Amino acid sequence: MRKEEVQDISKINKLPIVAVLITGAFLAILNQTLLATAIPHIMADLNLTENTAQWLTTIFMLVNGIMIPVTAFLIETFTTRRLFLAAMGLFAVGTLICIAAPNFAVLMVGRIIQAAGAGIMLPLMMTVFLFIFPIERRGAAMGMVGLVIGFAPAMGPVVSGWLVEQYHWKSLFYLVFPLAVIDIIIAYFVMKNITERTFPKVDYLSIILSTVGFGGLLFGFSSAGNYGWTDNVVIVSILVGAVSLIFFIRRQFQLKQPILEFRVFENRLFTITTVITMIAFIGLIGAETILPIYMQRMAGYTAFESGLVIMPGALIMGFMSPINGRIFDKFGARWLVIIGLVLLTLTSLLYTNLTVDTSLTYLTVVFTLRMLGISMIMMPATTAGLNQLSKKMIPHGSAMTNTMRQVAASIGTAILVTVMTNSALNTGEDALPSEVIHGVNVAFYVTTALSLAALILAFRMKETRPEKVKRKMQTAGQNQ
Repeated sequence: MRKEEVQDISKINKLPIVAVLITGAFLAILNQTLLATAIPHIMADLNLTENTAQWLTTIFMLVNGIMIPVTAFLIETFTTRRLFLAAMGLFAVGTLICIAAPNFAVLMVGRIIQAAGAGIMLPLMMTVFLFIFPIERRGAAMGMVGLVIGFAPAMGPVVSGWLVEQYHWKSLFYLVFPLAVIDIIIAYFVMKNITERTFPKVDYLSIILSTVGFGGLLFGFSSAGNYGWTDNVVIVSILVGAVSLIFFIRRQFQLKQPILEFRVFENRLFTITTVITMIAFIGLIGAETILPIYMQRMAGYTAFESGLVIMPGALIMGFMSPINGRIFDKFGARWLVIIGLVLLTLTSLLYTNLTVDTSLTYLTVVFTLRMLGISMIMMPATTAGLNQLSKKMIPHGSAMTNTMRQVAASIGTAILVTVMTNSALNTGEDALPSEVIHGVNVAFYVTTALSLAALILAFRMKETRPEKVKRKMQTAGQNQ
């Protein structure tokens, strides 16, 4: 059999395919937050301002967010094997450029290339998992995806914090590069062609509109957190992004083979679960952004201590995601998601009474419970929604889910940082810690309200036990 042919899923060994996909996606998502605590060292080494250096993180998320929407098109155009090797190859080349970078400009080029590969990885992994696992085993498989989504970004600051204290900041890329190369080598031998190619027509206008639309929104909202909502660049970016996105969506409904299929939202459960996962991701990224700011700038904790607060939660999410996946396979997503959202709402509320004297133990226990709740929401809700789609629509559903999650993270973080800043009782040089912390508490009140809205929405989820979904799809003849 030629390597270009789609292979019989029942005859392939799934374990090595799962292993290389999870490794690739883990490295890709890890790099979103890997430079978080290394920024001060890079600023000193390359003589940069904080705003300039922050672009190393912003550009990665921006390019990542631009690539995700076109992944459905790429999956339908290229074989699984070629697309994975190309994505990981781009990621490895970008990492190598970062290692060799003599200045900021070259380092930025490396981060852009890294992100171009990384943006393909997560939707590709989710799509392949949904193809190779039967519907009654998808929960456990997607639980592994949940491990990657929650564990990798939380571990980024912890790993980088330790490494940059011991070694040069380039050690971060020295760590990632050999792992990426090893993953590529193993994938060359074990990766199979899983997805079916439909060779959609390349619509260059759609790709341009998608890039400008999602890119403009992500850039605008990301910048709003740093520069404020009245900044001209922020306003123009959001307006251009929104207008481009409107034209992009209208064009997709006119095309026979759209780049990104918005008809997935015609499915009610998919829409509900997508909204819930967006809010949960705001809760995840928002807390991981605000807590370190509060701890280091307002409560007098060190960067290492703020990393310690996050780590147990990351570990519990990594441990529980596969377990929650198995629970999903047996009982469905509805009550998992409801219980998870109750935990997310309560822990958000518990973070609304922070003071300069709040203990490390309190912060850690509440964050760990928070991550336990998020592990019960993210992948069970995502899998329940994607299970409603036909095989033909799964690549589009996967790309849409990841796109919405990325947009939610960008918009949510910008809004929460703005609320935190504007709600502070005093931000001047004479401001007392308690006056600044008031803004943090208000930001968590907003998070509590969002989580409560998602909880109310979760009660509208229908029964999602996989065997019932499978019977329903067989009855409807959805064997596309």
